[in-house]
Amino acid sequence: MHAIHDAQDIHVGIGEYKVAQSPGRLVTLGLGSCVGVTLWDPVTKIGGLLHIMLPNSKEFSRINKKGKYADLGIPMVINEMVKQGAGRGRIQAKLVGGAQMFIGADKKQLLFNIGERNVESSRKILKDMRINIAGEEVGGNKGRTIYLDLQTGKVTIRTIGQDIKVI
Repeated sequence: MHAIHDAQDIHVGIGEYKVAQSPGRLVTLGLGSCVGVTLWDPVTKIGGLLHIMLPNSKEFSRINKKGKYADLGIPMVINEMVKQGAGRGRIQAKLVGGAQMFIGADKKQLLFNIGERNVESSRKILKDMRINIAGEEVGGNKGRTIYLDLQTGKVTIRTIGQDIKVI
């Protein structure tokens, strides 16, 4: 197992994305209702990580960070990966996050259910783009931190109070 903090870790902030090639890891911290979408080409070892906050940009009149939205961010990451040499048909996706962080806060919050909507939107966009979803760790009510190993494509998930999981 890698050390938790690695000099080759590339951090991805909320509403941001990064594309990189092995060696190293792409990391995003504190996924609650947000969804981390990892994309990886096993041949070129090019990977992307997107930290999605919202399912659909069409619900907003002003877009400041395209990476915040599933419908804009996922195609941007795939296009950037292909530009850097990834094979479009080989890219595999994994989804992590989409927790329900406000259970019982009030009924409106449950109707809003942004975590579930982020997951559903990400799944639909990936399906429409014919990108295979190779693994998921979604839902629940705890925040997660994820690491995409650019050499292996494995996604390591750290959840507070739980064992480390790899998908």
